[in-house]
Amino acid sequence: QVQLVESGGGLVQAGGSLRLSCAASGSRVGFNTLGWGRQAPGKQRDLVATISRAGTTNYADSVKGRFTISRDNAKNTVYLQVNDLKPEDTAVYYCYAQSIHSVYFWGQGTQVTVSS
Repeated sequence: QVQLVESGGGLVQAGGSLRLSCAASGSRVGFNTLGWGRQAPGKQRDLVATISRAGTTNYADSVKGRFTISRDNAKNTVYLQVNDLKPEDTAVYYCYAQSIHSVYFWGQGTQVTVSS
């Protein structure tokens, strides 16, 4: 059974930084694409960043230059370094994992709140 557990969220002032982590388990062969999405109150969930098994990354325009996604394949863990946070970055951040059968799994989310 695949499980994704996020950690690292919290309350931070504008301009601050956080490092989000997500440990994925339940697959002996690991995962293909890993990524992060976020959902602000009253809004749809949007993708923020993705990283392939080989390390190719993609970012939403709104976070380019401020967020960095990375992964440790040996640990099946994906990270999101978030810098220069803005109040509009306030959201629940969810990690996701794509299995080798192209099934997507989502974590329960971690709250990031940025105060102005």
